Amino acid sequence: MLVVDDHSLVREGTRTILERDPRIEVVGEAPDGETAVAMADTLAPDVVLMDIGLSGMTGLEATRCIRQDHPDIKVLALTIHDDAEYVLGMLDAGASGYLLKDVRDHELTEAVHNVGGGGAVLDPAVTASVLGRVRAQASGGPPPDVLTIRESAVLQLVADGMENREIAEWFGVSHRTVETHMTNVFAKLGVRSRTSAVMAALRLGLVAADGS
Repeated sequence: MLVVDDHSLVREGTRTILERDPRIEVVGEAPDGETAVAMADTLAPDVVLMDIGLSGMTGLEATRCIRQDHPDIKVLALTIHDDAEYVLGMLDAGASGYLLKDVRDHELTEAVHNVGGGGAVLDPAVTASVLGRVRAQASGGPPPDVLTIRESAVLQLVADGMENREIAEWFGVSHRTVETHMTNVFAKLGVRSRTSAVMAALRLGLVAADGS
């Protein structure tokens, strides 16, 4: 396992979390994309945990280089960026998974095992927006850039019939945070109710009617 992040405290904290699992061995840490590519060449880790916002060579560029030179090395993105462009860009570069940095410890370790075993992982908070973008592009409709990925994820859960309290528990955030997301959704979609927001989002392809 190779951990790539430009903040030393983040690298150290992430390494500590990963090494609590006896099945995971962290063989190195890299502070930038160039170092990550070089270390991938020499250490040949099974999985690279890749940040995106790196100085110099970006995480996306480093991912593309690593995957081109070492197809057997899997890349799992771990980042603060929840924009669909980043998600789709990393997946196109060859990443097998995409997680946001507010992921829980056990979810991170399980994602590493999943990706290392040949699986794919997508943070639930980005799934709705990515699926919405794919559907919109397939239908020739407008790209769903109006909402952030977290706002889209919250709205998807609303469409699935969940109340704000349940959504807050789902994401591990406060009830007020969910209310703020919904307020932003209302403003961006030009609506005044949850039902109207869901209907507008369905028309734009921002959410799925069945949550899939």
